[in-house]
Amino acid sequence: MHPPPKSLLILLLHAVLLAASPHALAQRLPAAACTPQERDALLAFKQGITISSDTAGLLASWREDDCCQWRGVRCSNRTGHVVALNLRGHELVGEVPPHLGNFSKLHYLDLSSYANVYSEDISWLRRLPFLRFLSLIFIDLSTVPDWAHVVNALPLRSLHPEGCSLTSANQSLPHSNLTSTLEVLNLSVNKFDHPVASCWFWNLTRLKHLYLDYNKGLYGPLPDALGGMVSLQELSFLGSSHMMSMASADLKNLCNLSGEAPTMFLRQIAGIAPDGTGTLANWMGHRTSLVILDLSVNNITGPIPKIIGQFIDLKALYLSVNHLTGHLPSEIGTLTNLSCLHLSQNHLDGLVTEEHFNGLKSLERINLADNQLEIVVGSEWVPPFRLQEAYFASCQMGPLFPAWLKWQVDLTYLDISSAGITGQIPLSVCELSLYSLDLANNLLEGELPQCFSTKFLGFLLLSNNKFSGKFPPFLENCTMLSFFDLARNRFSGTLPMWIGNLGELQFLRLSNNMFHGHIPNTITSLRKLYHLNLAANGISGSIPHHLSNLIAMTTPYVEVPGTVVAGFQDIVGDMPVIFKRRELKYKGVGVLEISSIDFSCNRLTGKIPEEITTLGGLINLNLSWNQLNGGLPNKVGGMQALESLDFSNNDILGGIPSSWSNLTYLSILDLSYNHPAGIIPSGGQLDTLYTENPSIYNGNIGLCGPILHKSCSVNNNASHPDHQQRSQKVSESTLFFYFGLGSGFVAGLWVVFCALLFKKAWRIAYFRFFDKVYDKAYVFIVVTWGRLARKR
Repeated sequence: MHPPPKSLLILLLHAVLLAASPHALAQRLPAAACTPQERDALLAFKQGITISSDTAGLLASWREDDCCQWRGVRCSNRTGHVVALNLRGHELVGEVPPHLGNFSKLHYLDLSSYANVYSEDISWLRRLPFLRFLSLIFIDLSTVPDWAHVVNALPLRSLHPEGCSLTSANQSLPHSNLTSTLEVLNLSVNKFDHPVASCWFWNLTRLKHLYLDYNKGLYGPLPDALGGMVSLQELSFLGSSHMMSMASADLKNLCNLSGEAPTMFLRQIAGIAPDGTGTLANWMGHRTSLVILDLSVNNITGPIPKIIGQFIDLKALYLSVNHLTGHLPSEIGTLTNLSCLHLSQNHLDGLVTEEHFNGLKSLERINLADNQLEIVVGSEWVPPFRLQEAYFASCQMGPLFPAWLKWQVDLTYLDISSAGITGQIPLSVCELSLYSLDLANNLLEGELPQCFSTKFLGFLLLSNNKFSGKFPPFLENCTMLSFFDLARNRFSGTLPMWIGNLGELQFLRLSNNMFHGHIPNTITSLRKLYHLNLAANGISGSIPHHLSNLIAMTTPYVEVPGTVVAGFQDIVGDMPVIFKRRELKYKGVGVLEISSIDFSCNRLTGKIPEEITTLGGLINLNLSWNQLNGGLPNKVGGMQALESLDFSNNDILGGIPSSWSNLTYLSILDLSYNHPAGIIPSGGQLDTLYTENPSIYNGNIGLCGPILHKSCSVNNNASHPDHQQRSQKVSESTLFFYFGLGSGFVAGLWVVFCALLFKKAWRIAYFRFFDKVYDKAYVFIVVTWGRLARKR
């Protein structure tokens, strides 16, 4: 499920009139006016919501007597009942109006919201006896304890209370009306905190799809009742912090699948095999009618059985994030209907050859990443498939760039990072309309091709190679670029002013290259940027002003909905981030949690702009090893999200502001080797940090205070300690210079005088030397004077 656009509220009400017959509808009777009861309900609904200016224009027509003429409202021509209410795409906030319960004929109700919408009472749903579909996605129901009892009274077939801040699903329901009706239940992204076996829905024998993703509080073994859910096709616990266990559940009846596309999804469940061994072969048995098999994120061990070749109807096979071992069976190449193959994050090894691929004529998506596989195909091999997505990270594909990729003209996602590839990128890769390209951690060199098809490029990850040349000019047209990583290469030159036009950029890492010149002021136009790393270059000049324009860094990180996570995981693999003096690797969406600025190891000068303190969402700020001067920013204490702060090895002056003690999340601080002076504020986090690492103030002789066991004298004026200290240093160094100069001059004269006094031969040579110099100078002057006289 793809996430909707930002600030989108879907409010779709759809009713199916039970009494409407084809004959009656065909009579084309005059349109009937809406019923007074439903007109009043719509007006009450209008009064109960907060609307934007755009929506106000839409609801401006909601004044006439006939509500069937109102914008967004559709009625039945025969009865006048409201059939549909569509306010899709308009921002509505506030409490869900209970007057919606007056639409007693409703079959379909979608209140999915991505704005600030809540409800404290959903008892009005009981007045909708014909409701079949109910979606409450991201409606805040945290104060509704009886939500399960309310929905149990409805004849629902599909129920979606996703992201509703629900805290429990262990209500006691003596009899469930949903047992004979409900087929889809999605309780993902909630806040349950109790044993999974205590949930009320395990007796829903007609249930086909059950999603409990991203509920980190559910734990314990699954109940025996799961074995009786014979209609179940999907069961998912993705993103849960605990692995669900099927130690006691009998799954033999869970594969009695029927229909055109029999499917089995069992994700993040331990011990799925009936024999308790966790192997795959016995479980698969003769269930060869499967079309989709998803056993991702389990504890499956052993090899992929050769019986996989008998699943001739299989279209999608997901076995990622398990403990599979051994070689990839060549029988997988006989699955002519297979369109999606995901085997990533296992322990598979051995060769993958043309034999594994030649029969996969329907293949569109393949993910073999993070295994120990070696892909060996001929340089002239033409694949039978046309891929849309290909992930081969950590699979050995080198040393040459895979020539067969030039045939994949439909490819949009390509990851061949850490694949042992050398040489240059062939021009044929310019021809691919890629959205995501990951070539990191190879040995690629030379300049990037300047004819990349960049219209849709969103992710470009090229770190840890040997690329060279200027900042890639083709990127100026990449208006969708979101992630850009050039770290640890040999790029040089200056950063272009047009970098500020890349308005979708969120992650920019250019560290460990040879860029020079100033940081373009236009970089502050990147309102979505949350990670900026220019470390270890030769960049000079001052830090840009107007940093408050970096809007994404001004507020603390907000948890990304689980619907976004799934797609993001495949694009971004292990992303290294320098944080807390270490290079940490974050998988997929984890990198979104690190809002960071790193300008360390450059030649930056000038003061640290006070405006940097407006970036309240920053977790990491590193300006070390530059030539920055001036005082420490006073309002850093307001940057409550900071966990790592490094200003070391600069020329920073002044005192340490007392507000810095308020940085409660700060775990790394380094102010060493600067020129601050005055009392170090006591108490709070600063005391804790010094206790854990006393070196944080090294090289700062002007600092004093109880924490250093160093008293602050009257002359240690905190208001102007920097000038006094620097003046003292200047006067001492100047005096030392002149003293050394004079001493050297005197010592040199005495050496010459003593040598001439006691060495007769030296005296004779010394005076003869001056006689010769005198004679030559005399001759030169006379000759030159004569020439000048003749010219006159």
